[in-house]
Amino acid sequence: MDPSPSLTNQTNGHSSSISQTHIHIDSSLPKDQNLPSNPNNPYAPRYADFLSNTSNFSIIESTLREGEQFANAFFDTEAKIKIAKALSDFGVEYIELTSPAASEQSRQDCEAICRLGLKSKILTHIRCHMDDARIAVETGVDGVDIVIGTSSFLRQYSHGKDMTYILKSAIEVIEFVKSKNIEVRFSSEDSFRSDLVDLLSIYRAVDKIGVNRVGIADTVGCANPRQVYDLVRTLRGVVGCDIECHFHDDTGCSVANAFCALEAGATHIDTSVLGIGERNGITPLGALIARMYVVNPEYIKKKYNLSALRELENLVAEAVEIQVPFNNHITGFCAFTHKAGIHAKAILANPSTYEILKPEDFGMTRYVPIGHRLVGWNAVKSRVEQLDLELSDEQIKDVTAKLKALADVRSQTNEDVDVLLRTYHKHIKAGTLNIGEHSTIDALLQQETKSIKNGRTNGNEHNAIDSKRPKVAA
Repeated sequence: MDPSPSLTNQTNGHSSSISQTHIHIDSSLPKDQNLPSNPNNPYAPRYADFLSNTSNFSIIESTLREGEQFANAFFDTEAKIKIAKALSDFGVEYIELTSPAASEQSRQDCEAICRLGLKSKILTHIRCHMDDARIAVETGVDGVDIVIGTSSFLRQYSHGKDMTYILKSAIEVIEFVKSKNIEVRFSSEDSFRSDLVDLLSIYRAVDKIGVNRVGIADTVGCANPRQVYDLVRTLRGVVGCDIECHFHDDTGCSVANAFCALEAGATHIDTSVLGIGERNGITPLGALIARMYVVNPEYIKKKYNLSALRELENLVAEAVEIQVPFNNHITGFCAFTHKAGIHAKAILANPSTYEILKPEDFGMTRYVPIGHRLVGWNAVKSRVEQLDLELSDEQIKDVTAKLKALADVRSQTNEDVDVLLRTYHKHIKAGTLNIGEHSTIDALLQQETKSIKNGRTNGNEHNAIDSKRPKVAA
């Protein structure tokens, strides 16, 4: 297939041919009828695309290679082994390690992880150089990932080599690695700022000599999903080997780009735990899992140990001294939190109304906070039932109104809410409080709070309010 003519970007003088390439799809081509569709999701595929690998892909987990380039990262041998074991237990197909040519300790760590006998295959990432390749194949890895820059930026300012030299070096290194009977991948670096003809020519050449995979790398995070789809689909028509993709997140497209790559026929996606890596990092493992779960949850549940994700992320976060973000995909504090009244009501009736992921599949818990001014009475009713209190709907609506008034002054803790509900219930049942007597509640709350504090001081812990974070059953 001949690529579209190159167009020149007037601002930097580089070819923009990749973004201008569009592929005609022959609808008469056979389709794989085994790919799933989800009739409950109007945005899920309803027909099978013969190229799509969204339900047939592998993860190359690069926390111990790309992640080592994160600003805060320093993984000693013990940390690397813990992370490698956790990644293997989670079920990633490949674990990529820093080049053993980087340092003596890197070589020793690579050898140590290879000796663990993990379920995941172990790869190492090297420059397209025979010296690196000779060191790599002696470590016991299952495969070698070769990379060299192909954009004019990198050819001029990084290694200084032309495409003829790059191709000659690639063939030499690939044939050497293949002679050791281990996997080999060849990847361009800065693929999306490289000339399309150069890319397709070198990929075709290395495919002919038998690489297991070719790699596309959005090294600076400049690509968008449409560009990714066009390039991968074009490449799929040029090579017969697998296609690996590596996306940086400088412009926030790494997850969408990974998904579009799989739709276009890519087979392997690079990830790192929490997305750590050079600059803004790459496609986060958890984010990719979330995206692919939506497409085919049964496939993802069977393929990966989803309940291990939280522990894995906590392990890496601790190692690089960062917090798991509050809005992190799946495991963030707020990932399954529903605050608005209309959301809470619907979630109580059917969690699918406002959740596309099932928290229980990931060992997570749904949380509906109620100590705020946006709370609806249905959420309060759920907590009343959890506390085994008997209140009518009218009474629950009344105490909800009081809760909102209190929350207008300050946010109410779980303990505050439980004190209010128990105090209201106690005095409604005793006849010392009527619906609408909100001013009376204030005095009663002061008495109840004082009594609770005294009970704790005297060691009467049975009087203390259970401040356990309220949870809502699915």
